[in-house]
Amino acid sequence: MELETQLKASGIPLPAPENSPDLMPTQPEDFWSPAMEVPYNYEYKDRYGAISPIPGHDGTECFSWDATLWGFAEHFRYRWRRLRSIRQAIEDNEGGLDNFTKSYNRFGLNRGMHEGRQGIWYREWAPGAKALSLIGDFNNWTPKDAHWAFKNTYGVWELFLPDGPDGTPAIPHRSKVKCRLETPDGQWVERIPAWIKWATQAWNEIQFNGVHWDPPETGSPGEIASDKKYTFKYPRPPRPRSLRIYECHVGMSSQEPKVNSYLEFRRDVLPRIRALGYNAIQIMAIQEHAYYGSFGYHVTNFFAVGSRCGTPEELKALIDEAHRLGIIVLMDIVHSHASKNTNDGINMFDGTDAMYFHGGPRGFHWMWDSRCFDYGNWETLRFLLSNTRYWMDEFKFDGYRFDGVTSMMYHHHGLSYSFTGNYDEYFGMNTDVDAVVYLMLVNQLLHDMFPNAITIGEDVSGMPAFCRPWHEGGVGFDYRLQMAIADKWIEVLKSHDDHSWDMTAITHTLTNRRYAESCVSYAESHDQALVGDKTIAFWLMDKDMYDKMSVPGKGPASAIVDRGIALHKMIRLVTLALGGESYLNFMGNEFGHPEWIDFPRDNTYDPSTGRFIQGNGGSMDKCRRRWDLADSESLKYKWLLAFDRAMCHLDKAFGFQGAPHQWISRADSADKMIVCERGDLLFVFNFHPTRSYTDYRVGCNASGPYKIVLSSDEEVFGGYRNCSKDAGVTFVAQPMAHDNRPFSFLVYAPSRTCVVYAPAGWVDSEADRKPHGIAGLAVRDLGPYFAR
Repeated sequence: MELETQLKASGIPLPAPENSPDLMPTQPEDFWSPAMEVPYNYEYKDRYGAISPIPGHDGTECFSWDATLWGFAEHFRYRWRRLRSIRQAIEDNEGGLDNFTKSYNRFGLNRGMHEGRQGIWYREWAPGAKALSLIGDFNNWTPKDAHWAFKNTYGVWELFLPDGPDGTPAIPHRSKVKCRLETPDGQWVERIPAWIKWATQAWNEIQFNGVHWDPPETGSPGEIASDKKYTFKYPRPPRPRSLRIYECHVGMSSQEPKVNSYLEFRRDVLPRIRALGYNAIQIMAIQEHAYYGSFGYHVTNFFAVGSRCGTPEELKALIDEAHRLGIIVLMDIVHSHASKNTNDGINMFDGTDAMYFHGGPRGFHWMWDSRCFDYGNWETLRFLLSNTRYWMDEFKFDGYRFDGVTSMMYHHHGLSYSFTGNYDEYFGMNTDVDAVVYLMLVNQLLHDMFPNAITIGEDVSGMPAFCRPWHEGGVGFDYRLQMAIADKWIEVLKSHDDHSWDMTAITHTLTNRRYAESCVSYAESHDQALVGDKTIAFWLMDKDMYDKMSVPGKGPASAIVDRGIALHKMIRLVTLALGGESYLNFMGNEFGHPEWIDFPRDNTYDPSTGRFIQGNGGSMDKCRRRWDLADSESLKYKWLLAFDRAMCHLDKAFGFQGAPHQWISRADSADKMIVCERGDLLFVFNFHPTRSYTDYRVGCNASGPYKIVLSSDEEVFGGYRNCSKDAGVTFVAQPMAHDNRPFSFLVYAPSRTCVVYAPAGWVDSEADRKPHGIAGLAVRDLGPYFAR
């Protein structure tokens, strides 16, 4: 300190300390989610696992979890043989799966050597093209003789552009490029290279251009500079025992009506997520998509970072910062279909109907108005497998949520088809075995090369063995999205009055998942937030959210809002408690965001029905998140935010999502009561709109004293404190059997309230008044099973 004082007195500037960590934690998140620290100038590099051989069994090892699958053993054996034959072909012809899936280092634009000279290689698979050249800023969009590629026997065009005498690359960093090719019918067209790393749309242009992205310098670890390659600094966080996923979209994450940037999200939104207690983010719309309103699901450039939000290096900086904060980063990846846009995407790239896709009607998705991949095509496998590895390798994503997997796995795409659970629906002529084998391959690649990788599949069909490891003969996903839960809540809110809620039907939907196959539960996701649908908060409170959300004394009261706030908390907690082994929330829904999502759009037509759809004049007013509402001390949104934070930290402390013990002792539709156990905790939900119950007996699994660890009736959550941790009451479970449980005790269950009871030794009613305290949560220290 004396030296520092002398230097300052001499006018010598001092550099800011690395990360400027305080000596002692100052915020609750510093205790619950401590930031990672690494040595000065530390550079993080991945350590890869080895690709494992295909086991010698016949693909039926997963039947040990479900003996009823033996009736479909031939189907499993067939797809196992297909997997084995493709792997063998990759070994024989491509030097192995490791080499095959690094094709992004060979295709597209890459630095390399030719005849002893350094330069840029351009390779493109376009078998139908009769001629192909590279054009762009570097040649004033007019190809010279040296800019025409040669086609090899596999339909791959190759071009080498040597550096200049002074070592200057033939194509400068950030310069625009396209390829110009002659189609089989003699037309000349321009295409963005299929493997391009960045594509941008100039403010005065309609079409996108490919951009050669190759920063000339490399930054020091953690340095963010516009034209330097980003060097990762922080290791990937350990894989958590269960996920609390914050689903987010960078572009619409600003409070202002604008497209937010990767760096703004890094600075403003990541700290919010950390403070809430989520341990993973699932980022949507990363792959470039020419139409912003597609929410990122009509991908045009599969290897290109969405340019509206910034550069590839800025996205890397976002991910590195998330890792510093201990947050897993998942990417919402789209391999189920592709945009049919021929100007900006890969559709009809060489002028032919197929290429990466099925030809004819099979290659078109009539509902999504997009192209369907041919997963049995060799170059499609190269493209998609390499794409999956690319984002993990280059950007350090920790895993994926695979979009539209049901559409991939069935020839009917799940459209106009109701899955009843009959196994014939999953293992027969309806199944696209090529797609299933691709999913097995991609899961093998990810879990072998990146042992802590996480894969989540969006499957509504309930295919058996979907979440069993690939080496057992399963599809290989870690989690299935439990999509039926959100649909159930919408059905309940839309079709039933409060007195008609069926507790048995609700708990059945929450727990209806396959044994030994993990699920991600959610009460609502981005789907329910889109224009044309409603969020749970909007179903509950509708227009009253606009002018009756003021706290008492600040504005008018509303019985509709009171009901909505109570049920919003209960719906989310019961979903977290019973719905799966992990949990997901869409950005802003944690505090009941009052507006739908409406991307800027023009008038258009529904491709499946021809119905006219009114645009919004390109407005971005509903394409943002109103963080100011949650931050306002005078609005009730803060109550919902506080409860969401408390229930996430309850899972951090007790790890109940990952606990094997789950038991529903009561689902009483007359009383509107649900009593259930998860891990060491006992959850009591009273959904009745008017009745509160005194001395209500609840069964439990263990004897001993219990106390309230979380109650939705706390004042900080907008409750009335009729059932509060601050009462300090101890509930002693006696050996009195009740509801098929060996022990029981009596509780007070207020109307529309949920209360969580924990072993008394791990409850501290004063906890939220201590430095690590989370408002409304009575966990002693960080709980018995604390984990990030």
